[in-house]
Amino acid sequence: MPDPPRFVTVDDYEALAREVLTPAVTEFLAGGAGDERTLASNRRAFDRWVLRPRFLRGVAAADPSTELFGSPLALPVLIAPWAYQRTAHPEGERATARAAARAGTIMCVSTTALDLLEDIAAASGSPKWWQLYVFADRGFTAEMLRRVSSAGYAALVWTIDLNAYGLRHRETRVGYEPPISLTTQDLAYDPSIDWDDLGWIREQAPGLPLLLKGILTADDAELAVAAGADGIVVSNHGGRQLDGSPASLDVLPEVLEMVGGRIPVLVDGGVRRGTDIVKALALGASSVMIGRPAAWGLAAGGEDGVVDVLQILREELENAMTLCGCATVGDITREHVAPAPDG
Repeated sequence: MPDPPRFVTVDDYEALAREVLTPAVTEFLAGGAGDERTLASNRRAFDRWVLRPRFLRGVAAADPSTELFGSPLALPVLIAPWAYQRTAHPEGERATARAAARAGTIMCVSTTALDLLEDIAAASGSPKWWQLYVFADRGFTAEMLRRVSSAGYAALVWTIDLNAYGLRHRETRVGYEPPISLTTQDLAYDPSIDWDDLGWIREQAPGLPLLLKGILTADDAELAVAAGADGIVVSNHGGRQLDGSPASLDVLPEVLEMVGGRIPVLVDGGVRRGTDIVKALALGASSVMIGRPAAWGLAAGGEDGVVDVLQILREELENAMTLCGCATVGDITREHVAPAPDG
């Protein structure tokens, strides 16, 4: 019998993932907050920009490699933190870590990982970042950061937009219950986090680059730089927190203008195509992060599924770069995008 057809786009993985996942886990992964306007806007935002290809540039093949905080990347696509990965596949975070290493990129491991952070760190030899939630129990948080440092994580990504849990109606309707409750008295997010906590985090994990994830305004971007952040992730939590907040890509230009190249700025939310990556980089992002595409790949094909999702994105990115006349990531500039005429 002939081999089954290879998936062509990352969205092809979603259909198979939905077949193997329970309805509750599917809705947890796919859903957003409220009426999911922000969730939908994340995808539509990429349609508000068109590419401006430049020809006769002598580009026979494109090289999508880059670097972040001293770590070489085969492509400017990192795996965003997402929770409870063993509910999608038995190997969970360890499979994703191995996939990221094989693809030559970085996995950002969620605080809500079901595998021990040391086991995930040991799953591959490539750099990993740790996504941080600050808990009301500061002693617990401090001990976690000590373990993160000891395990060799290369950076911290502090998610700042979860001082309250978004109203995720899909999860409520299907009766989704997370494997780890993060709203109980014993283990709850600290709703009182503020800018002063950035210094406290640095004290617990000195020497690690600290990125702030969840910035959606130029004002907060300026405060982040002033507070000493090493990087920013422009993010609305995949549309899972405040419904009605802007699409990440829509606010990327104002954040970048305020930052003025002082620190790297990444963006997540709605990235599904190599052309999306080119648009984000052309607007000035240092890299993008993907969440749901990696989740669908893990659910449908385990480690190999995540590797293939990243390979699909790499092939699409190389193709788009070549057709835009960009031999390297550094060649992608603001001249390569323009607002869509009907945008």
